[in-house]
This record gives sequence, C-alpha cells and structure tokens, in this order.
Amino acid sequence: MSNSEFFRMTDVNKFYPMGEEQAHILKNVNLKIEAGEYLSVLGPSGSGKSTLMNIIGCLDTATSGKYILEGQEIEELTEVELAQIRSSKIGFIFQNSQLLPRLTAQKNVEMPLIYAGVPPRERKRRACEMLERVGLSDRMQHYPNQLSGGQQQRVAIARALVGNPSILLADEPTGALDQKTGRQVMALFQELNREGRTVVMITHDMNIAAYARRVVHIIDGVLTEGGETKDA
Repeated sequence: MSNSEFFRMTDVNKFYPMGEEQAHILKNVNLKIEAGEYLSVLGPSGSGKSTLMNIIGCLDTATSGKYILEGQEIEELTEVELAQIRSSKIGFIFQNSQLLPRLTAQKNVEMPLIYAGVPPRERKRRACEMLERVGLSDRMQHYPNQLSGGQQQRVAIARALVGNPSILLADEPTGALDQKTGRQVMALFQELNREGRTVVMITHDMNIAAYARRVVHIIDGVLTEGGETKDA
C-alpha cells in the first residue's frame, strides 16, 4: 500500500439473509481512497450506499473481499479492535445530529473524549477549541433545543472532530437542513478538507455530491467511478 493510500477495498461483497434467500447488497466493490481526499458516494435509496458506509466505518464487515484501513486488514480484527478503530480513526456525522438533549453543546462534544479516558480539563479545552473551529464559540453552553438545525449539525461536526480522527464519514449530512444552511455546512466540509482532512460523504443528492473533489456512483450494489468535480 502506498504511503498516501488511506484505504482500499478489493472485491468486497455483502450478503444479508432474507428468509431462505441471500440478498446480494454489495457486488465486487473496488475502491481506493488517498489520504486527504474528499469523496462522495452517490446513489439512490436501496442502492447499497448505507451498507458501504457501515463497512467503511467498521460498523459492519464484508461477507467476502478485503478492506485495508491505514495498513490494517479489517476482517482480521476482533470486535474490541474494531471499536478502537471507530473511536480513534473515524468521525461519524449523520443526517440527524444525534445530540444528547440534556447536555450543552460543549458537553455533547466532550462525549467521545469521556469514552477515550481523556481528563476533564483536557476534554473541556479540546471541546471548546472544536466549537470555536466550527463557529460556535458563543453557543457552547446552549442546549440542542436552543440551537438551529444548522448549529446542531455544526456541534455534531465538532464532536466528530474532537478525537482528531483520520477520516470524517458523513451520511446525508444536510438531509435535515434547509438549502441555505446545507450550503453553509458543505462549505465547512470543504474547508476541513482543504486543511487536510479525509472526507467521505454518502448522499443521494447530486448537488451535494458535487461539493466533493471526486464522486463514485453506486446502483444496485455496483460501484463505478464518476470522475472529478469542481475544486473543493
């Protein structure tokens, strides 16, 4: 694997049992991502993109094929090792921000650091730094119901960033936002990518996919290259 190669999937297949049959969800997927890339996976509902995201994020494993993430063969890892990779290497951002309603923005961002055993003073410092990074320095002590949808999603991005992951994995990150707020969130992703973050975004929206530097298409479990887009 080259020094700049972040991950590689080779002939990845995923089957799910459906009664007595096996549903073939991913079909011989081959995908390589370099460190610092901004990739969109574009596909309609039911195309297999969520299954692909789950495998990229080590939330699920392939039925067959090989997935190498930063030099590690994922299929050979234990559940404990997979959990460690999820917490240390991958920052997840979902369509709905999934913030804890009884915690302030700062405390929500601190949550991954609590699980990582980071001391309280360092947790607070890093959480405040990330909230400032996403433009919410004046909203740190606000609760989710006191924030707009776009602000909530920025808190979720700060939470994904606080552990300094190797990759940001975003699943329909603007799906619950209005068009203007969605553009603001996408501009933030572009800025993070320009700073060197590897970003993989899952979407069904061609306009959102176009923010990435590279787009791949998935239909009926088959992945094809879509080429490069405008400069991110």
